[in-house]
Amino acid sequence: MSSIIYQLHPTDIGFPDVAGALDDPNGLLAVAGDLSPARLLRAYQSGIFPWYSDGEPLMWWSPNPRGVLFFDDFYINRSLTKFLKKMPFTLSVNTAFEDVITLCRNVSRSDDGTWITGEMLNAYIQLHQFGYAHSVEVWQDKTLVGGLYGVMIGGCFCGESMFHLAPNASKVAYWGLVNWMKQHQAHFIDCQMQNDFLQTLGVSEISRELYLEKLTEAQQFEIPESMWQPQFILSDKP
Repeated sequence: MSSIIYQLHPTDIGFPDVAGALDDPNGLLAVAGDLSPARLLRAYQSGIFPWYSDGEPLMWWSPNPRGVLFFDDFYINRSLTKFLKKMPFTLSVNTAFEDVITLCRNVSRSDDGTWITGEMLNAYIQLHQFGYAHSVEVWQDKTLVGGLYGVMIGGCFCGESMFHLAPNASKVAYWGLVNWMKQHQAHFIDCQMQNDFLQTLGVSEISRELYLEKLTEAQQFEIPESMWQPQFILSDKP
């Protein structure tokens, strides 16, 4: 069992082998470095992501097992199916990324609070401007009531956070993302860590080794140029 936490170089964007991540806390691999676009992309391509709170050092994780959603496992329960048939929302992609990540940061949560520090906020906005971070928005009339954001690595969407200001809005955002990924023949959604909410949507856990195999396969996928252009999207209702 590894007991080493690696300290990253301030400019060299390389990471240690994820096999060296701690078992407790699960997946902690390294500290320090920075949130430059180049380092963030190298992290996601390697199965690593940043996660820390204000007042803590910048920490990098690669948990084992890993929470993932394969699209055939996506589960829509009876109440959500009924809700979708009377869909009161419209959905878009990349039309309000900064609003989505800001609301993910600011909307009150039932867990330990926000982990989207000001540094993280700025880093992912920059990653979005470079064409790697994307959002799904849920609108009620002209009001943003839900959404999510993440990073697309080949055919894998690495989900980061979601929010809702209206009932079912975050579930509808997730449903929209799944359908959008399926329409473009992408591979799967990386949910990082399993939780009770994600489990109700069909998210399962796989070993880090299998996740890395799937991630390598997904990186052969060429993202269609039109996929993440700002636009309203339509998905078939169940």
